[in-house]
Amino acid sequence: MRPIGSLVMALLLATGAAAQGVPSSPPPVAQEFIALPERQTPVIPIESKNIVYLHASGQDLELDVYQQPNAQNAPVVVYLHGGAWWKNARPQTAASFRSLLAMGFSLVTVDYRLTGVAPAPAAVQDARCSLAWVKKNAARFHFDLNKVLVFGTSSGGHLALMAGMLPAVNPVDLPGCQDVPKVAAILDFYGITDVEELLGDRYTLQRSSHNWLGNVPDQHALARQMSPLSYVRPGLPPVFIVHGNADPVVPYEQSMRLRDAFAAAGDTVELVTVEGGQHGKFSPEQVLMVGNSLRQFLLHSHLLRTTP
Repeated sequence: MRPIGSLVMALLLATGAAAQGVPSSPPPVAQEFIALPERQTPVIPIESKNIVYLHASGQDLELDVYQQPNAQNAPVVVYLHGGAWWKNARPQTAASFRSLLAMGFSLVTVDYRLTGVAPAPAAVQDARCSLAWVKKNAARFHFDLNKVLVFGTSSGGHLALMAGMLPAVNPVDLPGCQDVPKVAAILDFYGITDVEELLGDRYTLQRSSHNWLGNVPDQHALARQMSPLSYVRPGLPPVFIVHGNADPVVPYEQSMRLRDAFAAAGDTVELVTVEGGQHGKFSPEQVLMVGNSLRQFLLHSHLLRTTP
């Protein structure tokens, strides 16, 4: 494993101007959106909205596709939003993903069953089903199935890890969702890696974790089954982790433990510590570092066609 380089993460609303160092004060922050420095001509994607990819728990689950505007197969990022498993929804536009589009990625943004609809493992099942949908619809949307990335923030980072790390044969997948593409990389931004730990009294996400796991005979056993740390083994996709070391919501130490476990297994992993960073709230200077570091990771992982 070779270091990829420093990396930080900032999540901005609707504009990438801060990534270019324009404003004198930090812009609004929302943990569901990501903006990277833009140095290329903006890409206007082909939008396909409100596509039903699964019917479960009495409701239609939808996703949006933002497709590269050419007929060539493109790498694709599948994005899972955060919100402690119980709130929020997929972004309604691709405004905060403009740099990923400019780098040649198509984008799929996914809704999944929240705690109030169905407890664990529903959200993980839905994340996996969204990957199965990508594989089934690759020809229609010109997805490159050799370059499928799964990306998430906070609880979405947890779901991205679970979606990319579960073995092909597992007790979690829904019927019809077992045929998923091989994930080329996982982008985990301050995601939960040990759900069982969060059941402890001192953790911000204790109630959310209890509620998401639901009333089961052995909640701790289910928590371990829902923890990415339980699935570390040789041969996993490369993982790109960002975490602030002052995060009051998801313990920074969880990302450190995941990094160490990946390293011990011989897998490629990069953890970048955001000094003083809280839960996705980073400075404009740190935002500038995000784009450069992410591009380096993607280049080293052979997931970009050309050098941006």
